[in-house]
Amino acid sequence: MIWRIPVLLIAVMLTWWFIYRPIAASMADWTEVQYDFDVCGERGRGFACVSDGDTVTLGYGSSARRIRLTGFNAPEIEGQCPAESAAALRAQAELRAWLNRGAFEWDGGSEPPRDRYGRELRSVRRTAPDGSSETLADHMVDADLAEGPGPWQYQNWCS
Repeated sequence: MIWRIPVLLIAVMLTWWFIYRPIAASMADWTEVQYDFDVCGERGRGFACVSDGDTVTLGYGSSARRIRLTGFNAPEIEGQCPAESAAALRAQAELRAWLNRGAFEWDGGSEPPRDRYGRELRSVRRTAPDGSSETLADHMVDADLAEGPGPWQYQNWCS
C-alpha cells in the first residue's frame, strides 16, 4: 500500500516533465506581430517585406532579419521552369495577403532557431475572434500554393 505514494509522485513528475512543461514553454514563446508587408525588391518597400512564398524580411541592409516560415515549403521564384516561377509568385502574393489581414503570432521568442542560411525559423498562426486558430502552413497548403509538412516529398511544380 505504501508503494502507491512514490508511484503517484513519479507519475505526477513525469506528467509535468513531458506534458505540462513543453506546453507552457510553447505558449510563452508566441509573440504577436503586425506589420504592413510589401514585396521585397519593389521600389520604396517598407520595413517588412515578403521575399517569396515562405520567407519574409524585417529591416533594412545588413541589420535585416530574414525569417523562414515553417510547416510548409513554397515553390521557388527562381524555379526550374516558368510554371514553378508563376506558382511561386502566386504563393508570394497569398503570403503577403494573409500576413496583411491583421495581427498574427509567431513562435521562437527572442532567440528562435535558425536554418543553415542563418534565417530565423518561425511557425505562424492567427487566432480568430471566436477563438479558433488558423496556421499559415495549413492555409498555404490548403490553397495548393505550398507543400507540407515535411519531410518534403518535393512537388514537381513544372508538370
